[in-house]
Amino acid sequence: MPVEKRVFGKKGWKVSEIGHGMWGMGSWSDSSDEASLDALQLSVDLGCNFFDTAFAYGAGRSEVLLGKIVKANPERKLYTATKIPPKNMKWPSKRGFLLEDCFPPDHIRTMVKKSLENAQLDHFDLMQFHVWEDAWAEDERWIRAMDDLKSEGVISSVGISINRWEPWNGIKTVESGHIDAVQVIYNIFDQDPEDELFPACKANQVAVIARVPFDEGTLTGNLTVDSKWPEGDWRNLYFVPENLVPSVERAEKLKLIVPEGMSLPEMALRFILNNPDITTIIPGMRALKHVRSNIECSVKGPLPSDLHHQLRSHRWDRSPTRWSY
Repeated sequence: MPVEKRVFGKKGWKVSEIGHGMWGMGSWSDSSDEASLDALQLSVDLGCNFFDTAFAYGAGRSEVLLGKIVKANPERKLYTATKIPPKNMKWPSKRGFLLEDCFPPDHIRTMVKKSLENAQLDHFDLMQFHVWEDAWAEDERWIRAMDDLKSEGVISSVGISINRWEPWNGIKTVESGHIDAVQVIYNIFDQDPEDELFPACKANQVAVIARVPFDEGTLTGNLTVDSKWPEGDWRNLYFVPENLVPSVERAEKLKLIVPEGMSLPEMALRFILNNPDITTIIPGMRALKHVRSNIECSVKGPLPSDLHHQLRSHRWDRSPTRWSY
């Protein structure tokens, strides 16, 4: 059976509901370009047609891989999405950051050009801002800059990537009518985008890209309180004890309700598929077995309603802190 498609907001594109997130292919400690390209090609072969990357993923390394997979499949329409890094190179953005700190028009144009050069493509389907502050919603400078790039044919649509655990910090921009897509963390734990962000997106025909479906690895069920990563790997900074310990405890509780014949990662992805407001999910997939199992979730479809209802009680409302960038 083919991968299910969903409509990408007002653009009307038919994109695979399981997309391919490419962060790990850029800068994670155990990434390999050869293995990454194999995984990307398998995704294409299995019906995935939405690929999300960013300049910041390995300073363009992941964008290079995206360009290669697009050129290796000229007969297929693959939707390409990347992100402009903030000029101050600070993640996440913070209250008080000005547009000129992060996305002045000349920086927008320079980085779009660099991304096109990295990928050796003549345009991207979706260009996203890699951090965002809703205070910038009506700032004419970024709006004009993106409109100009659309007029020139180098991008087709505009999106924002919302800071971790700040789903409110994009609603004004959604309602402004100036963007086509929102990328936000959404998973079994992080259900708070349902409160206000998703209704705004639905009302304004803005596509929703669900990222971090496995809560940075917690919802794979593979983490323990003793998990460590190689020196320099960002996960050592994110999974500090005050985050790792409760994350593992919550994952262990979820393992108790995984139905027979289903894995925790499958349950996590299919939970997200239950929500019709989601356009596509972008799990990171570098191993072939993960490509197969994740895309197979689209064939299996959403979870039974009783299990989905049970999982809603595992919502975990969190606020940004020093380690949650």
